[in-house]
Amino acid sequence: MVETGHFALVLALTLALVQSVVPLYGARVGDTRLMQIGGTAAVTGFALTLLSFAALTVAYAQSDFSVANVWENSHSAKPMLFKITGVWGNHEGSMLLWVLILTFFGALVAAFGGNLPPTLRANVLAVQGWIGTAFLLFILATSNPFLRLSPAPFEGQDLNPILQDIGLAIHPPLLYLGYVGFSISFSFAVAALIEGRIDAAWARWVRPWTLAAWIFLTGGIAMGSYWAYYELGWGGFWFWDPVENASFMPWLAGTALLHSAIVMEKRSALKIWTLLLAIMTFSLSLLGTFLVRSGVLTSVHAFATDPSRGIFILCILMLFIGGSLALFAFRASSLTQGGIFQPISREGALVLNNLFLTTATATVLIGTLYPLLVEAISGDKISVGAPFFNLTFGAVMLPLLLVVPLGPLLAWKRGDALAAGQRLMAAAGAALFAMICTMIVVDGETVLAAVGIGLAVWLIIGALTDLALKAGLGSVDANVLWRRLRGLPRSVFGTSLAHLGLGVTTLGLVGALSFQTEAILVMKPKQVVEVAGNAIRFEGLRPFRGPNFTEDQGIFTLLNEAAAPVAEIVSAKRFYPVRQMPTTEAGIKTLWFSQLYISLGDETGAGAAVVRIWYKPMVTLIWLGALVMMAGGTASLMDRRLRVGAPARRKPGKAAAAA
Repeated sequence: MVETGHFALVLALTLALVQSVVPLYGARVGDTRLMQIGGTAAVTGFALTLLSFAALTVAYAQSDFSVANVWENSHSAKPMLFKITGVWGNHEGSMLLWVLILTFFGALVAAFGGNLPPTLRANVLAVQGWIGTAFLLFILATSNPFLRLSPAPFEGQDLNPILQDIGLAIHPPLLYLGYVGFSISFSFAVAALIEGRIDAAWARWVRPWTLAAWIFLTGGIAMGSYWAYYELGWGGFWFWDPVENASFMPWLAGTALLHSAIVMEKRSALKIWTLLLAIMTFSLSLLGTFLVRSGVLTSVHAFATDPSRGIFILCILMLFIGGSLALFAFRASSLTQGGIFQPISREGALVLNNLFLTTATATVLIGTLYPLLVEAISGDKISVGAPFFNLTFGAVMLPLLLVVPLGPLLAWKRGDALAAGQRLMAAAGAALFAMICTMIVVDGETVLAAVGIGLAVWLIIGALTDLALKAGLGSVDANVLWRRLRGLPRSVFGTSLAHLGLGVTTLGLVGALSFQTEAILVMKPKQVVEVAGNAIRFEGLRPFRGPNFTEDQGIFTLLNEAAAPVAEIVSAKRFYPVRQMPTTEAGIKTLWFSQLYISLGDETGAGAAVVRIWYKPMVTLIWLGALVMMAGGTASLMDRRLRVGAPARRKPGKAAAAA
């Protein structure tokens, strides 16, 4: 089975080469049969890559330690779930997953791109073939997951304990679906540049793929944030780690691309800018791949430290980014800008959105790469931490969040800012009321926190206002209002939900960062401590043995006002003997949208232990908002106007056929 998987990968590389050349040549000479080969090669290449991935999964499931990759990252005592997820919990396996998703998207274009113009479809599949060829060659040359060991070891070295979690089953696949999904937008952009033709129909074809990638990347980033929050025991959800930033930058650029594509589709404007964004978004995804796998960064997310792999990926980076930008420079002068619009219009609002998002992306990019540049030039090691990112990124995002509710209320081509502002008076009043209540109830000096709460309410009520006005609230009766609401396009619901989710996440961020309470102390058995009005009793320590670990569990009881038990919270210090690594397992109790978070420290003797307790108000809204944004993206994706390509012609009826 292992050799079958290896051979399937070689065949997939061969088909990727065919896919990258034959349909491109067919489009050049106008040969339909040659262009159709691209679709067949894409689907078959995906099937072969899937076979290869299945072979590696079987090796992990059977604990086949004759495979070097399995021996380095698995153990026979590991639970089956973590054996399976361990397939992509390492460099070689994760790269195979990366290529599997790449070929999957190529197969989707082949299967559902029937309404695309034949030459565009052939060129898109050819560009996908170029990317697949590069990364399949990278895997086979430097990161082969099927290398054998002889003699085979009796036992494996186990997986990194931090990765032995359900988060590994969700976070990397979602993240890669987002990362790699943007390759379709990139391929559409390069294909359009090859043809030298781009129009509003192109934007309609590329938007569903961009939207799908954005949805997955949103979920991947949110899941990664929550995973770090509960698994590392540090009490935080975002560290501005360089590899976190590497996934955040494509998200920001992809968000800008979505909004820019709307202008291009509706008004045939921003053509050159949209093409450039499509190229830059996937380029940032490739940059993230390089940062994780080159060894230039030390991070809990980093997989590889082999410089030869980093050089190979750097060459891929230079080839695709440099080549696409060179093609863009060659073709840009022949592309027209499209429709003209006034600054105060929906197009103008979307351009402003792009301006702030790209500036925010550049800010994160500079903060991430600057330490690397300094070290490469002078040899000095510096770090750029949260204070820089919080100050610069926050300053850029604040005005963007202020104008988000205004955009959907402006008319195309020429809008009325005053009229749009008047429609948002209720949202502005609710935001001001929330700010005043925050300063009165919480603390009169928490001005920034009050502004943050007001901003979140402004976003939420503004998104609901957009839906209410489009349905005719205040001008029609309830039955007509309900019919109009149900009849609104799915994309309208998607926009409102995405903006509402942004407001919910903002509310969670402000609540968790501004109003959290923390206590660090040594607790003895039966000792009670009160944190933010919550009484917590330490019951003591108890040992526990898992399948491949041992741990000391700290048992805590949440008490009500009558000192009666309400809930049990278990935190633990875990030790994995094979890896000789300790981990901290946080104990978390969710109270509505807030959470009690307990991290167990070292034992101090006589059953006492160091305990760190946080009360984090509204912290779950951070991830709930991400789910709402994903729901908004899904609703937009279901809009019938966003089907790939133009709708097929209806078949003539019997009467028409007879005539």
